[in-house]
Amino acid sequence: MMRIDRHRVAVAQGNVNLFSDFEEGGEMWTGDGVRSRDAAVAFALPFSGPPVVHVGLSMWDAAHDANMRVEVQAEDVTATGFRIVMHTWGDTRLARARAAWIAIGAAPNEDDWALY
Repeated sequence: MMRIDRHRVAVAQGNVNLFSDFEEGGEMWTGDGVRSRDAAVAFALPFSGPPVVHVGLSMWDAAHDANMRVEVQAEDVTATGFRIVMHTWGDTRLARARAAWIAIGAAPNEDDWALY
């Protein structure tokens, strides 16, 4: 659990188009087996430390004649950003996907200080 002083709560959110492989015949649409895509997200303003980040799919377009297997998560979370990583496997065919994210953490404060 992350405890945040109520005067310092900061929230950031956004959407990221992860890929559109249908038009280009990319591997998420034409391939099989383990495949992944990732996208870097930079926060407009930094948090005072790594926030809690939640990621979910806000749009996905998949073939109707194959199994639908997807995992999406936030990785490498820092005060300034993170990576959205999406995995699929087997015979899943994904034409395109978009991920929505929300980050909640402490905002920097002018009274913060650090030892160097």
